[in-house]
Amino acid sequence: MKTLTLLRHAKSSWKRPDLGDFERPLNGRGRTDAPNMGRRLARRGLQPTRIVSSPALRARATAEAVADALAYPHARILWEPRIYEAGVQTLLTILRGQADEDAHLLIVGHNPGLTMLANALTGDRLDNLPTAGAYTLTLPIEQWRATDWGIGTRTLLMVPKDPAEAETATSPVTG
Repeated sequence: MKTLTLLRHAKSSWKRPDLGDFERPLNGRGRTDAPNMGRRLARRGLQPTRIVSSPALRARATAEAVADALAYPHARILWEPRIYEAGVQTLLTILRGQADEDAHLLIVGHNPGLTMLANALTGDRLDNLPTAGAYTLTLPIEQWRATDWGIGTRTLLMVPKDPAEAETATSPVTG
């Protein structure tokens, strides 16, 4: 059994129109939401064995903030350029190429690809994985290359604005 968490990058800034899309940083809300979502994943025991992220600045900042909250070393993050602007087929190819010893992958990327992948793997009808939203599913496989359409089961959908789990950047992490 494999576990996959799809995490859309946190909210990005549009204050610098001179920056290209790849170079857009996180805005204030994004800088708060990313570590909060990491802490929420940690509280649920969702510790990835590998983080694979788009190298776009907003995804990189999200992956690093989440890694910090999960006590996951930055040096182990795999920066995968194909995730940036990837469609569902490219994302599936990336998944199928992951190391089988990794039982839980956390993929940090972009829409619409992540939403489309979540729907394709589970048959869900998720309209939009929001910024900093996390979608976790289980796959009844032993090898990542066996990942295929419709075989997954959603186990969690977390969004930053969930009032039941609201926290601030300064709130303590509790067990």
